[in-house]
Amino acid sequence: MRTEKVSLTLEEELLAEAREVVGSRGLSSYVNRALRQQLQHDRLAGLLAELEQENGPIEAEVMEEVRRAWPAPGEKAARRRSA
Repeated sequence: MRTEKVSLTLEEELLAEAREVVGSRGLSSYVNRALRQQLQHDRLAGLLAELEQENGPIEAEVMEEVRRAWPAPGEKAARRRSA
């Protein structure tokens, strides 16, 4: 896959934390993966909006069932601690 060098302006704290996680040599790959994930998220959000426009909103009961089946990251651990 071809790459292109770019210049970005990032929040200092965010950049420092990312460098702690991946080191300075792995930063490009880390940002590339984050950008790919965000683009996928945006495409899915667009698809959901399109489906909602065609079929109406998702029922609250269905959304709650989905949230129970697939909790957000960290939510599962929080539920266990509160139980």
